[in-house]
Amino acid sequence: MATHHRARRSSGHAENLARDFPVVCVGGSAGGLDAYTRLLRHLPADMGVGIVIVNHLRTVATMLHEILPRYTEMPVELITEGLHLRPNRVFIIPEKRDLHVLDGEFRLKPISKPRGWPDVITVFLRSLTKHWDGKLIAVIVSGYDGDGAAALCGIKDVGGITIAQKLETAAQPDMPESAIASGCIDFVLSPEDIAGEIVRVADGAPHA
Repeated sequence: MATHHRARRSSGHAENLARDFPVVCVGGSAGGLDAYTRLLRHLPADMGVGIVIVNHLRTVATMLHEILPRYTEMPVELITEGLHLRPNRVFIIPEKRDLHVLDGEFRLKPISKPRGWPDVITVFLRSLTKHWDGKLIAVIVSGYDGDGAAALCGIKDVGGITIAQKLETAAQPDMPESAIASGCIDFVLSPEDIAGEIVRVADGAPHA
């Protein structure tokens, strides 16, 4: 638990209570849709966890907010500036934007790497470690390149859990392979088993 963040910012205001539930960041790219759908199918809609899907798109418009509602009973929202991060919802990063969180709200900025492989997953994970009080779960699934890997040790430093998709279940294993190579991955699991680990964290149960 990121207790040092809570101690730094606790002010007794009621709104702080809305910023201590678990947040799962699912980062992916090429082949990620298969992982997202398999994951969401196995997650209950009322477990009290916020799911943020950070699909690293540079220029192509995302359609995930239209596709993924078929696979979950949770509301699926395309992130807009100032949208509140809430539990029991799935949030989708828009294209051409870096994603941050501050005061319980999403903040969008122009993408910081407009050329080459974007690092939007790394950017968002680092923002979570600085500005979110609740338990963090970082999940890296199918995709090219190694976005997200550089932030995984930081997630563990604040007591979070890190998971990579099992390579043989990923359409494109580069991204989870880079995550594993970081040395900061707790679990290597199929999308279905990732869902099971998320449920255990939501229930406060010991890890498998």
